[in-house]
Amino acid sequence: MIEVDQLTKRYGSVKAIENVSFRVEKGEILGFLGPNGAGKTTTMRILTCFLPATEGTARVAGYDVFNQPMEVKRRIGYLPENPPVYNEMTVDTYLDFVAKIKGVDSTNRKARIEEVKNRVSVQEYSKTLIKNLSKGYKQRLGIAQALVHDPEVLILDEPTIGLDPNQISEVRQLIKSLAGNHTIILSTHILPEVSMTCQRVVIIAKGKIAAVDTPENLIRQLQGSDRIYLEAKGPEPTVTSQISQIDGVLRVESHRLDGDEAFSYSVETEFKKDVRGKIAKKIVESGCDLLELRTMSMSLEEVFLQLTTKEEEVRDR
Repeated sequence: MIEVDQLTKRYGSVKAIENVSFRVEKGEILGFLGPNGAGKTTTMRILTCFLPATEGTARVAGYDVFNQPMEVKRRIGYLPENPPVYNEMTVDTYLDFVAKIKGVDSTNRKARIEEVKNRVSVQEYSKTLIKNLSKGYKQRLGIAQALVHDPEVLILDEPTIGLDPNQISEVRQLIKSLAGNHTIILSTHILPEVSMTCQRVVIIAKGKIAAVDTPENLIRQLQGSDRIYLEAKGPEPTVTSQISQIDGVLRVESHRLDGDEAFSYSVETEFKKDVRGKIAKKIVESGCDLLELRTMSMSLEEVFLQLTTKEEEVRDR
């Protein structure tokens, strides 16, 4: 549905993005993740034909963004970081205005507007001036304008920025409900946004792609070892010594908990070598109390930090 190949955008000698390549399959939600200034918005503006690239190609629904921009725009719904709403219009007037601009047929326009209002839950504010809406409802209206012509592709740039926790949750659920019928690129620097909403993720750092995969695969590839968290009550040197003797254990770190002789332990083990049973047995046989034992995995935040830090280190050399 979306194919991006070797996109580069220069401003003089400065490269905003460099050799950016990725694909988005039909009906998929792709998270485009990176820190502020990484090149996310530049890439989104190129895909939506607001900005020309210096080099490379991009196709949306089979149409070239440089040679066939009008065909691309007909198939894209775009929500920029700041929703393009007009405060002196009512919700209905605004959506009718947008629908006309986007070529929604007059015989179907009213029904389409009602359908979109219901989809984003703004129908009760139909006659309300936009300036009187909360930020959360303005964001919903921004999504409605992106949807009103029923595009194949939605590109959402920081769709939950500035919202309160309840509004964020509602907008995330709305975006997830749109998958399948629409192909979605969700550009964000907020890690939970990706893990809770997206099926795959592109991580961009300093204008270059650092990784493309599912969050689970990225964690698996970068982790390289397994980790176990446990809590035990007993002499810390004894527990550490017993665990360290187990074949497959690479490293043990301990931290005192509240209470007499209670410690937590982070145990790094060889990848895919399950030693939980041996750990439990060693602790019990040593006369200590095992309070908790569970596996741990890298978080998406750790993956993100590792990839973006690595990219920065390469550039600094």
